[in-house]
Amino acid sequence: MPALFSTTTLGAPVRTVAGVLRDLDTLAAVARRFGYTVAGPARLLAVDDEVRFSAAGAAALRVRILAADTTAFAWTLPPVRHSVALAPSDGGTRLTHELHWTSGVDREPVRRLLEAWSVEVARRTAALLAAPVVVATALVHGHTLLAAQRTRPPELAGRWELPGGRVEAGETEREAVVRECREELGTVVVPGGRLGTDLPIAAGVLRVRTARLAVDAPLPRPLEHAALRWVEATDVPRVEWVDADRAVVPELVHLLGVRARRS
Repeated sequence: MPALFSTTTLGAPVRTVAGVLRDLDTLAAVARRFGYTVAGPARLLAVDDEVRFSAAGAAALRVRILAADTTAFAWTLPPVRHSVALAPSDGGTRLTHELHWTSGVDREPVRRLLEAWSVEVARRTAALLAAPVVVATALVHGHTLLAAQRTRPPELAGRWELPGGRVEAGETEREAVVRECREELGTVVVPGGRLGTDLPIAAGVLRVRTARLAVDAPLPRPLEHAALRWVEATDVPRVEWVDADRAVVPELVHLLGVRARRS
């Protein structure tokens, strides 16, 4: 089976590069160079998502996402399979590309596709590093996760999200989590670590952080949302999340599973 391998390094953290790789807008920008338009289920791609490439006078191409996390991104468009392994390196992230294809595919178009894709990833990674930061809070209580129902804007009203908001000037991300939960939920939380990749969104870059209720803190109240609900691990994939939070569903399920095993 023909194959093509390459390695490159970007001056950005793994989570940032991983977020750019799963951004549908990145694929769309590359596709335009080859005369294609792109459609997918959400801007932030997840495992098993299907992306459709269309061009005038050509048959539509359907790409399936095989991996999209902080260690790898991979997609398949039979007869081509492209995977990228990510690992920390001095001053950034090392990307190891592997492309495999069956006979009948010209090597040169595959090489040009990889080259264009690498350039676009580097450009968008640099932009994401400079983007405003928004935090989302994966607030866990017992074996459950808090989901908050949005009231606005109209296109998102009724869908569910992890509470949070923009990091203000002079704030750390952890401080923003505490403030946002106080303002939106009327409670006090203890912030934890990061969860999942950086997530490119219209407002900048979304970063998900875990949290727990502080000792003797009141239960959250929907001060800025239509409703709140506590969901167990088995229910997380069935929640109608906003697109950005949908992208971390596997990590949320894993987080709840770990908490359950430790109890």
